[in-house]
Amino acid sequence: MKKKSTSKSAFFNLRVLLASGLCLGAIFVALLGMGTFSNLFAQTKGTQQPGVAGRQDAPGTQTPDVVRLVGPVVVNTAVRDLPYIPPAPQILTERMIPHSRPNLKEPAQSETSAFPQFQSLLKGIFHAMPNMPPPLLTFDGINSSTSGCGCLPPDPNGDVGPNHYVQTVNEGFRVFDKSGNPLGPFTTYNSFFAPLTGTPCGSNQNQGDPFVFYDQMADRWVVSDFAFVSYPGTNFYECIGVSQTGDPAGLYFRYALLVDAANLDDYPKMAMWNNPQPGGAYYLAASMFDSTGNLVGDRVFALDRGSMLTGGPANAIGFLFPSSVTYHLMPASFRTGTPPPAGRDEFLLAIDSPPNGGVVQTQVHGWLFHADFVNPGNSTFGIGPNHTPNAEVAVNSFINACNPCNSSAGYDIVPQQGTTQKLDTLGDGIMIPLAYQNRAGTESLWADHTVLLNFPSGPAAVRWYQMDVTGGNFPGSPLQQQDWSNGNDGLWRWMPSIAVDQNGDTAIGYSTSNTTIFPGIRYAGRLAADPPNNLGQGEAVMTNGGGAQTFNPGRWGDYTMNTIDPSDGTTFWHTNEYYPTTSSSNWFTRVGKFTFQPGVSPTPTATPAQCSWGAGPNMPTVLIRAVGVYFPDGNFYTMGGRTSDAAGSDFQHVLKYSPISNTWTQMGVTLPDNTMNNMACGVLSLGGTPYIYCVGGSAAGQTTATARVFYYNPATDTVTPLTAADNWPGDAAGTILPGGFAETGNKMYILGGFNINVASTNQIWQFDPTQAVGAKWTQMVNTPEGIMYAPTCAINGIIYVGGASDYSGGTVIDTTNSFSFNPASNTTGAIAAIPRATGETRGLNFCNKMYVLGGGRVAPNPSNEVDVYDPVSNTWSLGMPFHNPRRNFPADTDGTTNIWLSGGYEPTTPAADMEIFHCPVSPCGASPTPTATATATATATATATATATATATATTPPPTPTATPTPRATPTPRPRPTPRQRP
Repeated sequence: MKKKSTSKSAFFNLRVLLASGLCLGAIFVALLGMGTFSNLFAQTKGTQQPGVAGRQDAPGTQTPDVVRLVGPVVVNTAVRDLPYIPPAPQILTERMIPHSRPNLKEPAQSETSAFPQFQSLLKGIFHAMPNMPPPLLTFDGINSSTSGCGCLPPDPNGDVGPNHYVQTVNEGFRVFDKSGNPLGPFTTYNSFFAPLTGTPCGSNQNQGDPFVFYDQMADRWVVSDFAFVSYPGTNFYECIGVSQTGDPAGLYFRYALLVDAANLDDYPKMAMWNNPQPGGAYYLAASMFDSTGNLVGDRVFALDRGSMLTGGPANAIGFLFPSSVTYHLMPASFRTGTPPPAGRDEFLLAIDSPPNGGVVQTQVHGWLFHADFVNPGNSTFGIGPNHTPNAEVAVNSFINACNPCNSSAGYDIVPQQGTTQKLDTLGDGIMIPLAYQNRAGTESLWADHTVLLNFPSGPAAVRWYQMDVTGGNFPGSPLQQQDWSNGNDGLWRWMPSIAVDQNGDTAIGYSTSNTTIFPGIRYAGRLAADPPNNLGQGEAVMTNGGGAQTFNPGRWGDYTMNTIDPSDGTTFWHTNEYYPTTSSSNWFTRVGKFTFQPGVSPTPTATPAQCSWGAGPNMPTVLIRAVGVYFPDGNFYTMGGRTSDAAGSDFQHVLKYSPISNTWTQMGVTLPDNTMNNMACGVLSLGGTPYIYCVGGSAAGQTTATARVFYYNPATDTVTPLTAADNWPGDAAGTILPGGFAETGNKMYILGGFNINVASTNQIWQFDPTQAVGAKWTQMVNTPEGIMYAPTCAINGIIYVGGASDYSGGTVIDTTNSFSFNPASNTTGAIAAIPRATGETRGLNFCNKMYVLGGGRVAPNPSNEVDVYDPVSNTWSLGMPFHNPRRNFPADTDGTTNIWLSGGYEPTTPAADMEIFHCPVSPCGASPTPTATATATATATATATATATATATATTPPPTPTATPTPRATPTPRPRPTPRQRP
């Protein structure tokens, strides 16, 4: 992207320059005469302080707490497959703030120094035109409804990995691809941490304050929240999950850390550090409040990262320091650039939180945490028994964004359009993340927080710093710092989050609002080569708000997150909250990305998921000619069938495969009769309840067929036959089996059929379970050709047929007959013919494409080939073949990540084995809807043939993983309760 230079943006001609200089000179003289520069000069003197790394206690001189984490708990159930457990009623707590801070180092003066005001004046005159790049992508994340709770604030944060974006709010998290498509349902923390039994984490007592981050050095994900039974109460835990692979929707090692037996650990934050070697540490910091709501102090822990990555037992090394020291401690996290040098201790920063508003502050506290997991007693934090800071970094004076700062109402100061309700700034602490970067040996910390300009009138602004910590030394003052107000444009800016890319370019995302705009999301930034102390690239809008939050008190955000894409090291991803319309608490979240690099396309491409076929457990019996059905309860069912070709082998039972337990169960029901072979079955709803409806069928060794209809209820394990008045009219002769079948619009369609040992048929029948007795069936247009045993599925309301059996010369043959049927227009249409002849198998809708699985009986069939039809391009391609060629087998799919098949003839012998096609990340993405172009008079061009193409063979045989369960259906959100206040 071509940049406009700052100099060209600031001045239009020489006369403007001269006038500006004269104006500034007059202002300078006036301010000097009033003595307002005394603090400025004192601050400049303070910048000459040397580094203070030498102020560190020797190993063995402090006494840390060593806490063994509960866990790891390992379960072979991926996140995407967890059963839904709703969020628990949240504990009602006020905003946790220090009520008494007697020992704070407060300056005697109460006025703000002149330097920040003078800076603001300069920026108002020399305000550069904005060059900040616009978003490449934005999409909606979790909202109040999908979270299952109306809790305020939502606590949104998130992180990006090579292939995913993971966002979390108070109640749980969700995994997205990098185009913004959700890859599974919302996962509650109660569900995710349920295996941690014996702790509040596993007892439906997860309370929020979540955190998620990607560990780029190990290609792992870390997810956490806190849990407790009650407040006031006892035993306050942090619940932590570490992914076993780079798949955030996959398997995890779960741990629980008892943070404190008596005090609440509010606002826990985590960070990743590569020291101590070899495994590094995950750092956790939280502010501790006693049962009366008074600040006890802050706890900080180092967790044994090396052991947690391998699922081993892990200890946490912790310290508690008293409340007079600080509040909202923030650990540094490494993300881009060169890793911290071996042996580099962890950095932590904090600012003070005086109880009264308007107190001028001039320092940021700095700590070093030396962790030693081999000899924990050698660990140290800060200086002395009270762990005072290792350093005080002198900064430009600032005032916290609160007035007063010892009550919740004192933080509700941000105005909104259209309401008198104001929003909470959380303006008393360093915000996440505290970013560490090592570029060419220069080590820096980048931090930000919210300050209040022009106390008490405002607006709030973003204060940011770069601190040179090369060699592990804290500086006397920052390399650069600024109160960002975009040239004093009158907007309130708060809830910031800072990140730095691998080139040293910086961006901060934050919330904006005032009385003329609704709260929205913006970001500002600077290039590494820009003049210091200014976000010189200006500001860009990520999302404009469409409404205000009217709930009182005005809790807002608590978290935002800006982070760097590890795939390129230069793309920023930001998440924050907003309201599309004014409401009490119906919050939404937004995720966006942008980059300073020119020429980057705004159309992201998702990394393909790695899918494979693997073996599942054998069925309890061999089974052929049964129908497979995926049901909304997340299980795969087989309906009927038979165990051999001998008369009397009909199987009048239902088998259920549970992806959660990876086991088969024979259900207790007995189906109505023995005509169990070659039925048409699918899921339809009646009165809002889903059932499995089955039509037709025959008995082993017989040449007659039934027309009866029944439905099975998996929830109650009961079956209900319909009356004879609702029999399938397509079998009026009593000798016809259903052909292809599919469901769409809560109706079942049967296409063609097999007049046993006579011929195929060409009728299409529609079944509507909601119609009156005797009126459920409607005959539609005929198929272009007679078809039977036809692979058929519905995609976006249109039914597709790809291959079919036919009866010719006294035998069943395979064909390439292919066409579409549009129920809405009652027309058929021509499509590209499947490239091989097949039949006696299923067609399945997977990612809005038809997958035709093996099948066929004329040599070289049956096959293990998978043919994939794309209705958008009207083309066929080869999918990944399964292992054992077969026909007449039960199969179905959840449509996004799994296909199940089992049994059938292999190639002529009845079988019981199972195969599962599984994608760790759904490859579906966004799929366009094809336009129906069916022609009523279309004639199928496919010619029946007894010759099939050669069976496809995978170039690289896929691995055989343990079968992974299917995702559960996304639950219907609970009605949102009145917003609850969160710590």
